[in-house]
Amino acid sequence: MKNLVLNEIFKILSRKVVLERPKDKSLAHYASPEAFALAKELRKAPKLIAEELAAKFKDSEILSATAVNGYLNFHLKPAVLGALAEDALSLGSDFAKNDAELGRGILPASERICAGEPASKSSAANLAASGNNTAKSQNSVARQNFISQNSEEARNSLAASNCDEARNSAAMPQKILLEYISANPTGPLHIGHVRGAVYGDTFARIGRYLGHRVDTEYYINDAGNQIELLGTSIALRARELAGEDVSYPEKYYRGEYIDEIISLARAQFGDEIFRDESRILILAEFAKDEVLKIIQKDLADAGIHIQNWASEKSLYGELEPTIRKLECSGKMYEQESKIWIRSSQLGDEKDRVVIREDARPTYLAGDIVYHNNKFERGYERCINIWGADHHGYIARLKAAVHFLGYDESRLEIILMQMVNLLKNGQTYKMSKRAGNAILMSDVLAAIGRDAMRFIFISKKGETPLEFDVDELAREDSSNPIFYINYAHARVNQIFAKAGKREADVLGADFGALDEAGLGLAFAALSLNEILNDAFNSRGLQKLPDFLKALAADFHKYYNENRVVGSENEDAKLKLFALVALSIRTAFALMGLSAKEKM
Repeated sequence: MKNLVLNEIFKILSRKVVLERPKDKSLAHYASPEAFALAKELRKAPKLIAEELAAKFKDSEILSATAVNGYLNFHLKPAVLGALAEDALSLGSDFAKNDAELGRGILPASERICAGEPASKSSAANLAASGNNTAKSQNSVARQNFISQNSEEARNSLAASNCDEARNSAAMPQKILLEYISANPTGPLHIGHVRGAVYGDTFARIGRYLGHRVDTEYYINDAGNQIELLGTSIALRARELAGEDVSYPEKYYRGEYIDEIISLARAQFGDEIFRDESRILILAEFAKDEVLKIIQKDLADAGIHIQNWASEKSLYGELEPTIRKLECSGKMYEQESKIWIRSSQLGDEKDRVVIREDARPTYLAGDIVYHNNKFERGYERCINIWGADHHGYIARLKAAVHFLGYDESRLEIILMQMVNLLKNGQTYKMSKRAGNAILMSDVLAAIGRDAMRFIFISKKGETPLEFDVDELAREDSSNPIFYINYAHARVNQIFAKAGKREADVLGADFGALDEAGLGLAFAALSLNEILNDAFNSRGLQKLPDFLKALAADFHKYYNENRVVGSENEDAKLKLFALVALSIRTAFALMGLSAKEKM
């Protein structure tokens, strides 16, 4: 939809302009401060320039333009919004994948400069060459004679140049490896992992929908002391349950899941394995696999399916060649019988040990090997979702990536702050099964999958999240999931009351809709822009924000307008079908299901 607007502006003004969304939605669909940018060059007041520019759109069949306090305000015309809505409903859940798909039937192919990619690579190259070679001179001419009409040739050439710039600056499809959760396989996932899990899965869904390749991965930390400690914890607990006096180490794993694994281990190996210290590692490996089954089940219950599970232990064969690769950078040195990396040269607070004096690799060494492996697989961007407590770890890892010969800006770390769960205003009771934490399974049981997924991306990841489970049980506007679902269900109810189907109103004209109705249509059609913004800014909270605003606008319009039996019944039904499609599509990308009736 935005491309359609840009096409029309380029066609009429022969100039690339900045488009903004006005805070007051009643003012315009899009606004441009272009008159302020031209004021100095043209030696005129922005207000006068904006009025002259707005007048140029008097014959446009796509846009109406007005000047308000120096701003150029644009509205898509009712017929255009109606045609876009028809395109969207025809495309179904794919309607927000590519902005260029909407409005293809509105512009002739000769005028569709920005709406899609050129027909071939050679034509794209010619267009780019033409734009690059002439842009500076044409822009200069355009600025001097901006208020006068430019020639058709100059107009088209400048528009081609502007569109080529827009195309180059847009996010092209990327090959992305998204690593998230990666919790130690020593216990079930707890609430601290849920936020990153939901964010990661939603990010991958949106990225794939928009045309990116997003591969997902869970890094299994199965090579450290924590796995042996898991085996020791199970053995000691089993002996304690058998009536023995045991002495636990200062740190150990506890919770009902330990007792469950004991039963499974007993069935597999017999009781003797709990007393045989030489078989602790066998017990630990078995327990680790059982914990991974718990983790995978919890994720599946939340609708999260990770493509690849990468074992730290399996990558240790790559340790030596990776260390040699680092040594070639000249950024490794030996001191106190340890091998260090000069991470302080790239923003770390101090250099870090990679290989201990007894030749054992550090935790950092494992991460260096893993990230070298990631980039060797040819990913353009590697994204890690970490808890906020890992903030201090970023500099050392980016330094290592740089010393390995990769552009460290291709490694992106997204941090997730902690979550505080309340019930009736009080801290939520911890789970006995985990021993000292609220489990992911607890959250799922308390509020359900849809509510969990919605709430856990409803705020920026870098800000703490607190919510009360009781609020999610309310059936009013204070419960956003209920309110959005109610909007979707209402659309089905009104179609049933009218005795019509979506196909019956597909060609309805939006000409008779009022400004509120047209504004609602524009909002529902904006999903592609919201998705791209959310994905590119990594601000996934923009999607639930969009849905809350759309639902509020819908309910307000529904309450203020009679639909069944009204003169423009079909137009309103078509509008409502569009709103429902936008809600349903966005919900699916969030891993939610829109309710058909309530």
